[in-house]
Amino acid sequence: MIRNTLKTAVLLAGLCGILIVGGGLLFGQVGVLLGALAGFAFVGVSYWKSDVIAIKAARAVPVTEQEMPQLYAVVRELTEKAGMPMPKLYVSQEMQPNAFATGRDPEHAAVAVTQGILRVLDWDELRAVLAHEISHVGNRDILITSVAASVAMGITLIASFARFGAIFGGGGRDGDNNIFGILALSILAPLAAGVLQMALSRSREYEADRSGAELIGDGEPLARALIKIEQYAKQVPMDVNPAAAQAFIVNPLTGRKVQFSNLFRTHPPTEDRVRRLREGAWR
Repeated sequence: MIRNTLKTAVLLAGLCGILIVGGGLLFGQVGVLLGALAGFAFVGVSYWKSDVIAIKAARAVPVTEQEMPQLYAVVRELTEKAGMPMPKLYVSQEMQPNAFATGRDPEHAAVAVTQGILRVLDWDELRAVLAHEISHVGNRDILITSVAASVAMGITLIASFARFGAIFGGGGRDGDNNIFGILALSILAPLAAGVLQMALSRSREYEADRSGAELIGDGEPLARALIKIEQYAKQVPMDVNPAAAQAFIVNPLTGRKVQFSNLFRTHPPTEDRVRRLREGAWR
């Protein structure tokens, strides 16, 4: 938990730094101030509203216990077993089978599933997926995942502004001298976002697989679920921002033939996750 807290602090500080540097390159001294103000605003929103952003991005809506009693029963059983509070539950209308957890801590957590996953998985498999997501909550992964997505989106936005500034001669009084810095920022910032997501996501997924299987006492249902989800993800598209893809149990952009996120895999290979689960690495 302490390690994830430190990672989150570094991410937020790094975002502030990038905004300040980018503002300075684009608009000189005034840009430094604007970048600092934007950085503090972005950090505040990333910390306090990351769950709201993630839920809205997935176009998920809250569901009541009366609407989905079996879903509530499974999540309540798992959270009680894990000694955690009950998260808010959401369902997205997306037909691709997938799921994610979000929120800044277990007391402010939310778990979302898609209509697709409710149709494709049996209840043993869905229970295993929910155990995986609840494990993310218990491992305190959800804040750093949400913040990382916000940071990646912020970096992408900065890169777009940098390209705009380079085209139209931004850079304040030293515009000619800063043009190379602006171009470098526009090229390197998206690469940094990809590296960021790759570095943060893989180990968390392995650990959530392990602790999720441990929570239900069996790795096979999650292994079957991962295989099904990836197979459908290759066939059923999902309209999601690449910066938010790391939050899902399987990369929702798997089926896209051309995508920037393929340069940096945000998830470990599904076949490797399945092998670990079936070999009993979770015990």
